[in-house]
Amino acid sequence: MRISVVLCTRNGAPYLQRQLRSLLDQRRLPDEVIVRDDASCDQTANIIKAFANVAPFNVRVTFNSQPLGTTGNFQAAIADATGEIILPCDQDDVWYPEKLAVFEAAMSAGGETDLGFCDADLVDEQLRPIGHTLWESIRFTPRQRMLVTRGQLWQILTRFNVVSGAAMAFSARRRDLILPIPDGWMYDGWIALLLSAAGKCRAIPQPLAAYRQHPDQQIGAGPANVTGRISVARRMDRDYFLRLSANFTAAADRLRQHNVSGPAVERFAQKADHCRRRAENHFTGICSELFTGRYFSCSLGWQSIAQDLVLRRHRTLPA
Repeated sequence: MRISVVLCTRNGAPYLQRQLRSLLDQRRLPDEVIVRDDASCDQTANIIKAFANVAPFNVRVTFNSQPLGTTGNFQAAIADATGEIILPCDQDDVWYPEKLAVFEAAMSAGGETDLGFCDADLVDEQLRPIGHTLWESIRFTPRQRMLVTRGQLWQILTRFNVVSGAAMAFSARRRDLILPIPDGWMYDGWIALLLSAAGKCRAIPQPLAAYRQHPDQQIGAGPANVTGRISVARRMDRDYFLRLSANFTAAADRLRQHNVSGPAVERFAQKADHCRRRAENHFTGICSELFTGRYFSCSLGWQSIAQDLVLRRHRTLPA
């Protein structure tokens, strides 16, 4: 199976060279690397050009004259890929030499897999281990991993995302379902959610990359301490839940447009309605959602209930 790596960059000079070297060190080299630079103003362009000159595989480079943003840039790169397997690549991580080989085997074993995703080691700016992995940080438990083997990854993704773009691969045959990516979605969350409902998914417990955590990254592994989680919760105001509702409505609509039905699609629609109720943030609505059980099927259970009760005063309520 041909493998396309899609690498999107934006002012990535401090870390990019190490990531590019890890692509050259792969035990199973990619068949092509699609690079799209999002109007960088540092030395990123020169680093990319030097890499393209020495790489033993095809490197296709596009320099955007105007920034597209992370999702828009990855969307364009995914559309340009010609391989059967597509792996998004962040500019600041480091892939372990076996990553492409392991993904190729996982994606082709037991029938074609539509989505594969792995664990990753969390490291600091200098690539020093932080002491835990990505899955440990987001609390992706062995019990939840069993849901993936049963074809029920969508149950987890309705509650929280466990699939990082830096640690995923997907089948190009699902590109018509995935593209275009609606406004409001990050590309990895959208792809994982749709393929969890429409395809076969596989979780790879092996850490296959060093996932660098640093102050300049757009999205990291998330806060691990209680103070950080409370700070994130306080930012989940009415507008946040309305955007989340619109996102899951868009996912359910896209799946129906492609004749995908079933419990996953219905759950996404329930999630959208649940988020609308949480946006209202009325005590009666909280009680109603508790009674229906959607706090447990569409959110984080008692944690979300406590959040809505305790943090209500921090939210922007409708007039």
